[in-house]
Amino acid sequence: MLQGPHGHLEPSAWVQRWAHLIAPGGSVLDVACGSGRHVRWLAQQGHRVTALDRDGAALAGLQRVAECVQADIEAGPWPLGARQFDAVVVTHYLWRPLLPTLRCALAPGGVLLYETFADGQQHIGRPSRPEFLLQPGELLQAFAGLRVVAFEDGFDPLPAPGRCVQRLAAVLAPAGPAALQGPAAKLKG
Repeated sequence: MLQGPHGHLEPSAWVQRWAHLIAPGGSVLDVACGSGRHVRWLAQQGHRVTALDRDGAALAGLQRVAECVQADIEAGPWPLGARQFDAVVVTHYLWRPLLPTLRCALAPGGVLLYETFADGQQHIGRPSRPEFLLQPGELLQAFAGLRVVAFEDGFDPLPAPGRCVQRLAAVLAPAGPAALQGPAAKLKG
């Protein structure tokens, strides 16, 4: 299998598993998208994708399938203002000061799909610095108030040699009559 900056070129099984919650043709923000494995896959699913990364070279290969925004979100201001999306996808990236901004980037009924390394990873490999590792239940705390569809926190043996990860799939409940329709209504699926 070809290797990329995120270990492989296939989209995360977590993102694939819960992407059905995203409104058909919905707008999706892929934060710290890297080489664009999720950008491409989500665009193939019919979504309008915004790819956000600080690496202009990585974004250059995505311009045909997504709106590309180059920005250093750790050193500069949030480049998307008050824009909201039907889904926000984050994998293998953690910048704690950004977590409230990501919540604000969710439109009512929007889906958050988050997967990154967790405490314990330092005993297996990289990343090993505490600032890059989620503490137990940290995603649940950071996104309190969203309806949790699925949450995982622990050791995942695949791909070998395994890794410690935390994963969250959650929905920002829509207001009013729309609460009975849209992505939140698909939670049973």
